[in-house]
Amino acid sequence: MKKNKNNQTAAKMQENSKAQEKKQNKKASVIWLFAVAFIAVGLLVFCQLYFGDPISEETTYYQNTSVNGIDISGLTKQQASELVGSTLAKEMSDAKITLTNGEQSWQLSGEDFEYVGNIENPLTELLNYGREGNIFEKKKIENQIKAEGLKVEIPYENLFGGMQEKVNEICQEVEKSYRACQIQFDPNKTQMFSLSKGQVGKVVDREKLNSALDKALSSKNASEIEIPLTEIVPESDNEELLKQIGKRSQFSTSYVTSSTKRKNNIKKALACFNGMTVLPGEEISFNQTTGPRTKENGYENANIIVGGNYVSGTGGGVCQASTTLYNALLLADMQIESVCHHSLPASYVPLSFDAMVSEGYADLVFKNNSDCPIFIKTICDDETATVEIYGKSLEQGKEIKTRSELVRIIPHSGDKIISDKEGKYSNQVLYKGEYYRLKYPKQGYESKGYLQYFENGKLVEEKEIRHDHYQPQMGIIIEGTESLEEGMSLPANGVKFIPPQKNV
Repeated sequence: MKKNKNNQTAAKMQENSKAQEKKQNKKASVIWLFAVAFIAVGLLVFCQLYFGDPISEETTYYQNTSVNGIDISGLTKQQASELVGSTLAKEMSDAKITLTNGEQSWQLSGEDFEYVGNIENPLTELLNYGREGNIFEKKKIENQIKAEGLKVEIPYENLFGGMQEKVNEICQEVEKSYRACQIQFDPNKTQMFSLSKGQVGKVVDREKLNSALDKALSSKNASEIEIPLTEIVPESDNEELLKQIGKRSQFSTSYVTSSTKRKNNIKKALACFNGMTVLPGEEISFNQTTGPRTKENGYENANIIVGGNYVSGTGGGVCQASTTLYNALLLADMQIESVCHHSLPASYVPLSFDAMVSEGYADLVFKNNSDCPIFIKTICDDETATVEIYGKSLEQGKEIKTRSELVRIIPHSGDKIISDKEGKYSNQVLYKGEYYRLKYPKQGYESKGYLQYFENGKLVEEKEIRHDHYQPQMGIIIEGTESLEEGMSLPANGVKFIPPQKNV
């Protein structure tokens, strides 16, 4: 009986202990919640003190804030936008401005412009101004703005559509093109070079004009503005250049034995370059300059080289014109962009210094790689074609020469006998065993071309500019095709068959 009573007492004590523990845990939870709340309130107060309220649609502008003289103090951004927009639109309709230039005048009014209201960004920047940092810094800025004011002027050119377009049209009427003194080149005069008069230019000072327009529009009164102009006086650099112009090079080739038609073609092509001025950096194409070699353009039939053979063609001889020009350009130290050699060596220049031209696939292209213009003069009499290049004279004592080097002779393969089956040469040969020489075999050449630079007569530099192969040409003998009748015999034939050439 006593044992049961002790058990009951122990159980009761254990129950009381759990109740006490539960009560203590609850009290601790309440304390923790209060602590969290206190910290949260503290953080909120701290943020308010140091960061303030975020900008919202209800945020208003500081006192003493204005845009283009329009007070927006205490307004929200939406309210400010409506007020500024309506006010500026009315100002636009009332705008009266007169632009003058001497006796000329132009009227501008609100009817010439369209209000476009580009005020969103300026209003946003105004609203954000001074809102960063802690509450103390913000309060300091707010008090400063109240005392001194926060004023923003939006350029009227950003507010009125079509304003700049209209002003630009007026400026174009007023402005006068500037023209520098130019070097005049006439190759047919004794005094080939002279200096033309320049022209004073007039340019509107756009910055001053825009500033004056802004001021006039903001005054809200009728205004008159004299268009501000700046004069540009022609420079005299070319006067000094004129004194430095001299002959840079000269090159001639002979055509004394050429036919009248061939001479005509050479003169015709070179005449296209006579009096030409080539500016620094400018590229010139021979083919584009001379144009198509046709009868309509004044070119006549003369021998040209086609596939290693001389045949009649319109414009024969033009390659001598391009070659003469090419060599003059080399001696003037001009940059050659493109040049081609003939299939046969040209008789009028050394190997690797010819310049073949043909419409469609071969051209002579050169570039003025100097820092001054060059001037081309061509002279053609009945015996000689000459090209002279003028420009800023080469340095004193400097001279440029060319050198041709024969690398090797390429042997020819001798004669080839062709039967005259079509009867093209029936006036020369008819019977088998009867021969007519159409073409002699010719050996070929491998050659190189060099430019040599001399200073006071001493060679200081030599550079290779060409490496060419002139292919050998097979000889052609035409034989008749008819058989001899009985009792007929051929007279002695003077045509001798030439075998392939041995290595030379």
